[in-house]
Amino acid sequence: MIRVDTVTHRFGDVAVLDRLDFDVPKGGFASMVGPSGCGKSTLLRILAGLLVPTSGDAAIGGRSIVGRPGHAAYMPQRDLLLPWRRALANATVGAEIAGMSRAEAEQRAEALFGRFGLEGFQRAWPAELSGGMRQRLALLRTFLCGRDVLLLDEPFGALDAITRRDMHVWLQQVLADDRRTVLLVTHDVEEALVLSDVVIVLSDRPARIVDQMPVDLARPRTVDAVTDDGFVAAKSKLLAALEAGRR
Repeated sequence: MIRVDTVTHRFGDVAVLDRLDFDVPKGGFASMVGPSGCGKSTLLRILAGLLVPTSGDAAIGGRSIVGRPGHAAYMPQRDLLLPWRRALANATVGAEIAGMSRAEAEQRAEALFGRFGLEGFQRAWPAELSGGMRQRLALLRTFLCGRDVLLLDEPFGALDAITRRDMHVWLQQVLADDRRTVLLVTHDVEEALVLSDVVIVLSDRPARIVDQMPVDLARPRTVDAVTDDGFVAAKSKLLAALEAGRR
């Protein structure tokens, strides 16, 4: 469903991505981890069609999306909720931009508020929502865009550890019912292992792929899974790959 084919990118004289080459199957969940500033967010912007790579190709569903936005639902690092729109109206922004009527978008959003843990908050202002609720609302907005591919850039990075773990359990439940193809950028190796089918490890800039590590752990992965022997071994292997990418 997602194909990255020898993608290289430079910002002027600064080399950011170095011939990245990987794919994510339909319904798969992949995470990218790597040092800060290595180009993870840059790659998501390329896949979102918002940035044209210096060379190489990126495709979704077998079609090149280079310079062609709108083929994936993209959630940047900040929730970017509009403070002048209530929660329901914020949820429909992406769908409306994609061409859905506001009435239809609101009807679909209403049906999802309970599933996203937001029932009863349809008319709340963003400032009245907790951090976790804001992130769920931003994810609801992303889901409602109607795309089969979700690009998530550190969606839980600003949350405290307890809320983040709750969000991991919640997102697994949502995706179990609605199997989208997901590419997640994160700095949290435990988050990558809890959520993913495969973890793509990037090196320092210019980023190259150090490892593509399958996560062979049973689902669902609860908050207690991080203490299991298999999880601890996988985390150790992932940290070793990250360290190797810094050399």
